[in-house]
Amino acid sequence: MQLFLTQARANRLANRRLLAAVAALPDAEFHAPRTSFFPSLALTLNHVLAVDHYYLAALHSDPAMVKVWSGYVPAGTASELAARQDDSDQRLIDFCANLAPDDAERIVAFDRGAGIAAGPREPVWRVLAHLFMHQTHHRGQAHAMLSGTAVKPPQLDDFILLGDSVHRGGDMLALGWEEPV
Repeated sequence: MQLFLTQARANRLANRRLLAAVAALPDAEFHAPRTSFFPSLALTLNHVLAVDHYYLAALHSDPAMVKVWSGYVPAGTASELAARQDDSDQRLIDFCANLAPDDAERIVAFDRGAGIAAGPREPVWRVLAHLFMHQTHHRGQAHAMLSGTAVKPPQLDDFILLGDSVHRGGDMLALGWEEPV
């Protein structure tokens, strides 16, 4: 369970750094067309948050998960997105912090629009692995798009190894976190 919590915390730290950099852009740059799977920083990062909301709803067995997905209202500014992503990331941390060892194999039922009974079923550990991969995948795209702006893309991969702790001290302090022993 420690691995999931570590990944959830690293996820939040990386999102905070990336979104702080993106928030330094004018709104026009946040929405400007760019080359990527989703053709702007706004669309890419709103997609990340919408998917997070859907998967968190599934992980919490929320029967309204389809409405969570279809009712997602994109953030219009990078600052708004950063605040909403931070809240979502904290929900994911809280979920992972409360996992018991037996929870890894608990089955998560998804509703993809035809009802929970018709949707896929996956163990929690696979859902979390997918969610972290999804975040990393699209953060990488946003990072590449940011490199085409006047804002320097931040370092995003120094949150897990103990030897990299000197690079995240300010981030950890800002959140009131301490390194595990």
